[in-house]
Amino acid sequence: MATAIHQQLKSQYVKDESCHEVSVDGYRIDAVDEEGRLIEIQCASLAAIRDKIRKLVRKHQVIVVKPLAARKRIVTMSEPDGEVLSSRYSPTRQKLIHIFKELVHFGVFPSPGLQLDLVLTEQEEIRLPPTERSSWKKKYSVLDRKLVEVQSRISLTTAADLWNLLETSELPAQFSTADLAKVSKMPRWLAQKAAWCFRRMEFLTLSGKQGNSLLYQLAKPRRKRKKAG
Repeated sequence: MATAIHQQLKSQYVKDESCHEVSVDGYRIDAVDEEGRLIEIQCASLAAIRDKIRKLVRKHQVIVVKPLAARKRIVTMSEPDGEVLSSRYSPTRQKLIHIFKELVHFGVFPSPGLQLDLVLTEQEEIRLPPTERSSWKKKYSVLDRKLVEVQSRISLTTAADLWNLLETSELPAQFSTADLAKVSKMPRWLAQKAAWCFRRMEFLTLSGKQGNSLLYQLAKPRRKRKKAG
């Protein structure tokens, strides 16, 4: 079942409900806008729609919308439509750089015809207490997620757009993931994912090693071959 935030974002992109839940090339598409672009709102993992998007961009312009929870209030209720047991803000806050956790397994970005919209949001997550069927690892179940506010939105189409999300002005010409983590103010494990993504996109190349650390540098632009005569 789609969450409230999924429905809310879909309506923000395409107000006409007759253009929601449209069948295109055998796939159910969240919405189609006035320009004929396919809109996919993906609150879950991007990996879940990887193959679908890879096929659709061959013939269509596609916008994948990925909401990130910059701030989230957690509301625990006794039961659906029951009383509120507790309400608090989560200490976990997502930033734009957390998209690299998703892109590692997505593998479609960048592609011609694909636009990736990152939407920083404030959300409200409605939880229910655990039941007898609940996993021992999870002490609650999520009933719904609601959009409270869109803080910002950024559209990406190229690897350079993605690179510009990072603070890289102080990076040396050759750098390690430790350097990238320091200047971009992200944990090392996330910088490693980012470097792996950019290397797959052929935006970064390996340039050597420093101790046990790999060194990276910006890839040189490919020269276009001149057409014969």
